[in-house]
Amino acid sequence: MGMAFAPARGFYDIPGGREPKNVPIYRLLQQSAFGPEEIDRLAAAFEESLRALQLQDRSDPLSETIAKKLIEIAQTGERDPRLLRKRAFEALDLPTAD
Repeated sequence: MGMAFAPARGFYDIPGGREPKNVPIYRLLQQSAFGPEEIDRLAAAFEESLRALQLQDRSDPLSETIAKKLIEIAQTGERDPRLLRKRAFEALDLPTAD
C-alpha cells in the first residue's frame, strides 16, 4: 500500500490523517522515501518538539529548522519519536525537557 501525496483543496493525504500543506514536516516529506509508519513517527516527533518549545506558529522559521533536522536524523535510521526529538534538540542546541 503506497502513500498518496496528491494535493486536494490545500491538503495532502498523510497516513493517520489530512494535514495542511503549510506545516513544514508534511511539506518536506512530500517527496520522501519514508513509509506511512515512519511518517507518523516523524510527525509525532515534530509535534512533540513544537509542544516542548511552546511553538504554535507553524510558519516560524524554527519550525522548519526542526522539521529538517528530524528528517535528517531519521535518514540515519533512528525511528523512535522521543529519540528523534532529543537528538534534534541536541543538534540545534535547544533546551531539552526529558
